[in-house]
Amino acid sequence: MFKAPRFRSIAGLALVGAVALGLGACSASGGGDDASGDGKDIKTIGFVAVGPEGGWRTANEKNIQDSFSKENGFELKYAPATNGDQNSQITAFTSFIDEDVDAILLSATEATGWESILERAKEAEIPVVLLDRGIEPNDADLYASHIAPDNVGISASAAEWANEQFPDGGNYVVLEGPPGLSVVNDRNKGWDEKIDSKLTKLESQSANWSTEEAKSVFETILKANNNNVQLVFAQNDEMGLGAALAVEEAGLKPGTDVKIITIDGTKAALEALAAGRLSFVAEYNPLFGDTAIDVVNKAIAGDKVESDIVVPSVTFDSPEAATTALPDRKY
Repeated sequence: MFKAPRFRSIAGLALVGAVALGLGACSASGGGDDASGDGKDIKTIGFVAVGPEGGWRTANEKNIQDSFSKENGFELKYAPATNGDQNSQITAFTSFIDEDVDAILLSATEATGWESILERAKEAEIPVVLLDRGIEPNDADLYASHIAPDNVGISASAAEWANEQFPDGGNYVVLEGPPGLSVVNDRNKGWDEKIDSKLTKLESQSANWSTEEAKSVFETILKANNNNVQLVFAQNDEMGLGAALAVEEAGLKPGTDVKIITIDGTKAALEALAAGRLSFVAEYNPLFGDTAIDVVNKAIAGDKVESDIVVPSVTFDSPEAATTALPDRKY
């Protein structure tokens, strides 16, 4: 693992630069038409999305919409899930197949249940690119590529940091995302593989990515354990910030009495790290629209693409690192 001054980098298979967040995501043109007026053929792309879910998701979906713009030769049809419901995603996916779009982007709300609809897309010769979340079973014959940061590697890096902080052991709690998601499974996998046996897991509970739920869940855990918790591994920033609120209400100091690890790297988390309320923030880089464009163009052309493309991300382990990064944080 490369370590730069004051922060760590998690390596990936593809280099991804930050894409400037531009204006307008969709055009009104049909697939293959020269609706841009500048000689470009417009490709129609269906985006089966998760929709509102917190700071990371907002940044990711805006980046995808801005990247697949009319100016770049695309009409992006954005279809967010209804309250996280997989059936609404399958309905949108089916509609995109019936419309004969050029490609489909999928950020799945559930890991399983996609085989039959992906088979339909394959039969229709419509390439599918998975964004962020993977599927189970992971059959690469059913999609062109999966683009995401490395959840296993990111959470393993967080566990290694925790081991360094608690060489003599301690008690910790895991705040998870919704059960059944590939991202949750992978973040548990990376953490569990690397966390030292000297550290004792008291509880592992879902707080559904929510600040409010995490605050409530961790308040209960603190009371049940007489505040004898030294570490929280929160699988996203919002839950980590909720844990910090619970620590403060218990009369303890987050970052000192209870160290808090989060994943995503949003501006709110880096501000909390800079203020000492969080202890370690692992970025889960949401800005990979440029890579998605490259993969989609190659897949439509019938060119070979990597089945898994890892988006590089960094981790921040000090207030100084967060303060340095904040001026350039886009989300």
